[in-house]
Amino acid sequence: MKYIDLFSGCGGLSLGLEKAGFELALAVEKSPMAAETFHHNLIGRIGSKTEWDNYLQLSIDEQFDNKLIVNEVKAVLENEYIMDCLENEGIDLIAGGPPCQGFSMAGRRNPKDIRNQLPWQFLEMVERIHPKAVLIENVLGIKHNFEKHREKAPIEEINSVLQEMWPGYVTLLMEVNAAHFGVPQHRPRVMVIALRADIAQKLKIVSWNGFWKSSFLSEEFNVGYKQPALAPICRVKEALTVRHALWDLKQGRYAATSLDDQYNSSAGAYAKQMRSDKTWLPLASKTFGYEGEAENQTLRNHSEQISSRFRLYQLFQQFDLPPKIFNTAADQTINSVERNRLIKSALMKIVYPARSPDGTMIAKTVEELLEKVLSLSTKKHSQRPLRLAFPSPTVLSMPDDFVHPLEPRTMTVREMARLQSFPDNFVFRAKETTGSLRRRFEVPQYTQVGNAVPPLLAFSVGQRISELIETALTPSLSVKVKKTLQRARVS
Repeated sequence: MKYIDLFSGCGGLSLGLEKAGFELALAVEKSPMAAETFHHNLIGRIGSKTEWDNYLQLSIDEQFDNKLIVNEVKAVLENEYIMDCLENEGIDLIAGGPPCQGFSMAGRRNPKDIRNQLPWQFLEMVERIHPKAVLIENVLGIKHNFEKHREKAPIEEINSVLQEMWPGYVTLLMEVNAAHFGVPQHRPRVMVIALRADIAQKLKIVSWNGFWKSSFLSEEFNVGYKQPALAPICRVKEALTVRHALWDLKQGRYAATSLDDQYNSSAGAYAKQMRSDKTWLPLASKTFGYEGEAENQTLRNHSEQISSRFRLYQLFQQFDLPPKIFNTAADQTINSVERNRLIKSALMKIVYPARSPDGTMIAKTVEELLEKVLSLSTKKHSQRPLRLAFPSPTVLSMPDDFVHPLEPRTMTVREMARLQSFPDNFVFRAKETTGSLRRRFEVPQYTQVGNAVPPLLAFSVGQRISELIETALTPSLSVKVKKTLQRARVS
């Protein structure tokens, strides 16, 4: 089955779709930095910067022949040669995640934002190609109305357009959490799955009213739970944790061979899959053993003061103390006696002598710890240590969002990629990070990871779409899919 990936980023969505059996017809990504990673992993290995620079100089038609266009979707829509080829290709799926900043609840939510026009370019591509299925991924903010501007929620308009355009689509609006599909991260997202009307009619599937929400397999037996036919099937009973994701990565290197037994246990299954499952990336030639350095595992350099503050964050988390202690320490509106009393009363919860997870002695007494807190006080403490026993919060695009749970530093690109379910032989290209005004147009490695669709989530969704299309095009329903359709209760 052939698919198009629009706004493809570094390739998380495509990676999952290919694992589900889809074959890339075309990917379109505006950022040269994200596109370089996509090409290196899903098109062909890039040997040098010059090689990639030469690719960027190719015409749009030549890039089309290589299945990756580094340009805006609008440029593809305006190229009649490319559109004619795609219309004759017999595309099965158009997928993508239009840039979501304009929809995000954290943004200004201006309906005139140019970024809010990009989903309509996506829909124009669907209207021209009329694929058998459509998949759209975006942030939760796309569900909410533009109340200030008296505009409907973007997702409602998108859903209506898909249903009404020729030849018509049967749709399912979903709120999915990547944790429900084997990703060690709580990452709620909106997805739209649309099946072309003729395909849906063969399977007797109709549109689902309202939003369907994913859940763990153990929760699906609740009274009243419904599984729509278009929904991806969850086979996960409980959430994987940060420990599952990171336990075999130590100080930028793989753990020693003595951990073989843990790899063979259920606790090590996820890490083993990330390190040794070569079915993810046929392009990757490197064999990953149990020793050596991991790709994209450059440790961040921090000053001693920053590392000391990170150790305190870890200590506070261990005893369930809020980081706002630092706010109190930095608050000059409180007299010193009262400030010290407030801080000390909180620090009494800690067991002394106090050590950080890496074994460093932080303080032998509460008075010593008080002095350290006052010396490291800051009004900004946006970082938070990850909790080993819980899934990661949503991975974002900034390298300083999280502190490592055991080491006094922020996370590496590879560690963040593990939380997103990227296999270790998926190599991130371009520079690691950027800053200042360059963030407006550069997409470095950390941003590529944070913006991506988790490949395991994409795999589950792609697998469901593939099953339905194959079933509709096969004269006799397979027993497996037939039973699934019988169980599904659609509105």
